[in-house]
Amino acid sequence: MPIVNRVSDLQADIVAWRRNLHAHPELMYDVHRTAGFVAERLREFGCDEVATGLGRTGVVGVIKGNKTAGRGRLKSIGLRADMDALPIEEETGAAYRSTVPGKMHACGHDGHTAMLLGAARYLAETRNFAGDAVVIFQPAEEGGAGAAAMIEDGLMERFGIEQVYGMHNSPGMPVGTFATRPGPVMAATDHITIDIEGVGGHAARPHKSIDSVLVGAQLVTALQSIVARSIDPLDAAVVSICQFHAGNANNVIPQTARLAGTARSLTAEVRDQLERRVREVVDGVALMSGAKITLDYARSYPVLVNHPAETTVAARVASEVVGPGNVSVDIPPVMGAEDFAYMLRARPGAFIFVGNGDSAGLHHPSYDFNDGAIIYGSSYWIRLVETQLAAG
Repeated sequence: MPIVNRVSDLQADIVAWRRNLHAHPELMYDVHRTAGFVAERLREFGCDEVATGLGRTGVVGVIKGNKTAGRGRLKSIGLRADMDALPIEEETGAAYRSTVPGKMHACGHDGHTAMLLGAARYLAETRNFAGDAVVIFQPAEEGGAGAAAMIEDGLMERFGIEQVYGMHNSPGMPVGTFATRPGPVMAATDHITIDIEGVGGHAARPHKSIDSVLVGAQLVTALQSIVARSIDPLDAAVVSICQFHAGNANNVIPQTARLAGTARSLTAEVRDQLERRVREVVDGVALMSGAKITLDYARSYPVLVNHPAETTVAARVASEVVGPGNVSVDIPPVMGAEDFAYMLRARPGAFIFVGNGDSAGLHHPSYDFNDGAIIYGSSYWIRLVETQLAAG
């Protein structure tokens, strides 16, 4: 099956929704306008239920099919889109660019939301399936674990979700293509914060001080040895120190310094190993330097792991939309993180990437979601529902 013709008819509306959302970005859980926009559209479409306030500001719509399910068939699947933007000043120059200083949709969540709204409109019109299609609009993907918050509010149980699926756009992949893989797809992410307290003093008398800048530099260098010398070369891992704050004068050795960064991994074993080695390195540098060093190592999103059977389904449906030659099923894992991982821990399902064309990269001030991807993403959602909730 190619793209859904009705989606082509709806594309102008979906693009208008997307650009409306793009012009009014909101962060984390503070997505009240966006959630209101989504809920209003779902009610207009005639969804059988529209629930708000899950995970603080999440929105869920339920669309009931008009077919009869056979014995043993799925009765409900969830489709998830994220709604939040990023604290970035937009540089696209688009006519619909952000109207909110310092905030923009730099990851394409405006497109994700619009594509799922387009699918919801079609599914509510046709209802050519058996069971419940549950459309999930989630806040706070960008670091706030909105998926976990919605699950804690009873998302899966309340709506009887048996499988759950997610999608994200991918700059650099041609429009009209999809990509996925079974198993680990995106990395676990952990946050590292290191506070160093040395002995401040005059820059001309360093021997009277414990130099927090030097200690921080030693830590940055030593932490890089973890991936290079402690992790099996066949395993993926990242340790990146991305912040180094110390001092405010050219002739003063600062008393304190702070480092902050991230660790990424694709397996529980490597994740444990990274944390253990970071702690050992910090303790070792503290002993060597005489500085007092405090480590805050906080685990965040888990590894996003696609379930094999559901990944096969997702790839097959995508192939029906764009043709088998335009779907990759063995992409390498991505070391970025994604809180859809929590949903895949709660229910079987799969995460897939849709091509965004030759755009700027995600989280870049010049990034923009490619409206040409809409017909493919919305068609994928529709075909997925009609396939997984087929009549018996």
